Amino acid sequence: MKIIFVCIGLVFCLLYGCEENSTNSVIQTSGNTEQVPVEVVEVTDGDTIKVKYNGNIEKVRYLLIDTPEMNHKTLGKQPFGEEAKQRNKELLNSGDVTIEFDVGDRLDDYGRMLAYIYVDGQSIQETLLEEGLARVAYIFPPNTRYLDDFEEASEIAEKKNIGVWETEDYVTNRGFNAKVITDNSVKEEIQTSGKCNIKGNINRQGKKIYHIPSGKYYEQTNPEEWFCTEQEAIKAGFKKSGE
Repeated sequence: MKIIFVCIGLVFCLLYGCEENSTNSVIQTSGNTEQVPVEVVEVTDGDTIKVKYNGNIEKVRYLLIDTPEMNHKTLGKQPFGEEAKQRNKELLNSGDVTIEFDVGDRLDDYGRMLAYIYVDGQSIQETLLEEGLARVAYIFPPNTRYLDDFEEASEIAEKKNIGVWETEDYVTNRGFNAKVITDNSVKEEIQTSGKCNIKGNINRQGKKIYHIPSGKYYEQTNPEEWFCTEQEAIKAGFKKSGE
């Protein structure tokens, strides 16, 4: 009878495959919310650090969040990248640091450990999101244990229009669009210098009219928008006053 059970077991393994219990990281971390103490060695940016873990120096990528880049090969230094790094560093230096793994892969494609980071039991990821210094990103099931909490924290910052949410369309599904902030800064600079002086007005009938400084109704017009050139006003759907 014992021989029969052994044979059945061997057939099952051949058909469906058998895993080794002690070496599979997924099995080791599945359902485990233990926070492991680590020593922070270096803060790379807002979502990446180096720690001493099990006697080795390991690079750790924060799960489920993304902060603006500091030294990207093509994107360079993005707005709020420095603020995110400094806030991350400040939080890490404020208490005892621990990390927690999720149920899926421990490493990403670059060999970095994937983890949730805590200081004195408080989530750094959640803090960065709530303060508008990160976005929810890189959602790869089953590493989604705190996704709902993180999305709620991100919504708080978005509603307050703080940090990366200050400028519309800076946060995208693929990262951060620095061009939006750059274009707005240039426009504000031009407007401050007096060059953006074309007034865009929407009347009671909903018609979009723009007024140039020499126009008859320029002084008495309260603008809904300012334009630097007539071409810009026309592109936005406005027609010149008097036409």
